[in-house]
Formats: sequence, C-alpha cells, structure tokens
Amino acid sequence: MKRLISLAVSLVILAIIYGKIDFQGLIEVLENCNLWWLLISLGMVIPLTTFTAWRLQQLMPKKARLGFGEANRLILAASVLNMILPSKMGDIAKAYFLKQRGHLAGGLALSLVVFEKACDLLSLLLWCAFGLLLYPQKDWLFWLMTACVAGGFIVGVLLLSYRSFADVFFLVARSIAPQKSLRLKLQKLQSSWREMHAYFWRDKKQLLKVSLTSIFIWFLHLLQIWLFILTLNAWTPFLANLALSPLAILAGLLPLTFAGVGTRDAALIAFYEPYFAATTAAALGILCTSRYLLPAIGGLPFLGQYLPRLRQLKSK
Repeated sequence: MKRLISLAVSLVILAIIYGKIDFQGLIEVLENCNLWWLLISLGMVIPLTTFTAWRLQQLMPKKARLGFGEANRLILAASVLNMILPSKMGDIAKAYFLKQRGHLAGGLALSLVVFEKACDLLSLLLWCAFGLLLYPQKDWLFWLMTACVAGGFIVGVLLLSYRSFADVFFLVARSIAPQKSLRLKLQKLQSSWREMHAYFWRDKKQLLKVSLTSIFIWFLHLLQIWLFILTLNAWTPFLANLALSPLAILAGLLPLTFAGVGTRDAALIAFYEPYFAATTAAALGILCTSRYLLPAIGGLPFLGQYLPRLRQLKSK
C-alpha cells in the first residue's frame, strides 16, 4: 500500500512538472541529444556495478568466499528489489541472501550492509560539501544547505568512529521516535551498529580501503550525471555539478516518492536553473532515473534464484 501511495505521489509531481514546462521542448531536447555521450554515460552503469561488487567482496571476512560474479548478481538483484519494495528493502534482502547462502552469520550480514550504506551516504555528503564550499552562487539557502550537509557528514563520521557517540545518538532517537515499531527498528539497528563497530575497526587498513573505494564510486556517480548534461548538449561546470547533483540525489532519498522520481526531478529543475532551461533539467531527470532503472533491468535474470529466499524473509 505504501508503495502505491509513493507511486501516486511521484505521478502527481511529474504531472505538475510536465504541466508547467514545454513538453514538446522536452521531446526535442531528448531527440537532439548527443548519442556518443549518451552511450558513454549510460555505459558507466557497468563499471559502477563492478566497483560496487568489488567493494562488497572487500567488506567480507577473509574466510568468507563470495565470488566476483555472485557479488555482481547480489548488487543487481538488490537494485531490482529497491525499485519494487519500500524503504530500500533490497539492501536488507541482500543481507538475508548473504546469510542464507552461507557467506555470513545473520547479524554480521546486516552489519555489513549497514556499513556499506553508511559509506555510500557519507561519500555522497563529502562530495556535496566539497562542491557547495566551492560553489560561487551561494545565497542564504545554499549556505544553509552547506551547513546541513557538512553537519550531516560530521555526525555520520562520529557515528562510525565512536561507539559511545553512536549509543547516545540511538538512545535519543529511540526516546523521540513516535511509534513503537520505529523504536524497535532503531533498537535492532543499534545492535547491528555495535557489531559493525566491533568488526570493521579490527582492520584499519581494510577500513581505509573500503572508505576510499566508496568515495571513488560516488565520484563516478556524479561524473555520470555530468556526462548526462553533456549528452543533452548543455553545460555546467564540473565543480558546480559536484554541489548540485548530490542535492538532487538527497532529495530523491526522501521517503515520499517511488524510487525518488518526482522529488529528484523537481530538485534538478530548481538547482540547475542558472545553467539551463527547465526542459533540459526535466530531460536530465529522465536520464538520472535510468541510473536506477538499468541496473534493475540487468538484475531481473538473476532475481529468480533469490525470490524463494525473499518469500521466506517476508513470511517471518
């Protein structure tokens, strides 16, 4: 039901966006796009998936055997599930698959996925803060966003670095959580967070390797969006793109819409207004949606081997 509501919200937002822009102009922008840049930018899905799969292998304990092929299949299958299940359930399912296939114990599998997602979010915030600090056209709103992004990054680093800080954070979060179910989820997340601390801080060299890999992966993500802009025969300075594209991605992470569709498109139109027209920004929104759609399509052939385990997870 929640997924249907989010899909409806996405459709309403898109209807408002397309109702206000020149729809025929949007079609012309897409028809006149540079095919070479389109192939290159869409093709970046392949190295992004392989680097993410390699990082998953690096996160695994040395005794665990997770082949590169299976790591890719897990990443792609999770991409499918993230499109059709609420609350990024695909990532939780990925932890369950790691457990059921004998790679990891259940608690450690969840801890690994939590750490993986934390690295992704912190890397995105790092690039966003870097770009915002160098962004030349900052008004009070951009200064506020810079402070929020930098503050979120600092809090995230503290959560990963200091267990005592994390315990206080989760204690406060549980005390102000409005629903009992949310408090229980936070309690489970706190347990996984503690296990994650105990596991990942044992090997600081490995921790550094995974962190740097995550930063590089998100550099490629933001580079892909910049290449989308070139595909549309538009222009934005790359440093400005480092500030603006993460803000649009963060808007898409709000739990309001289907896979971020709608909120992400609106953010792209608003943030890139100094550089190109709303029709081009709307076309950029369509290409950005393909970043999530293409891995999901690539994961469909592999989903069958995980569906029986997914049904077991949903029945619990």
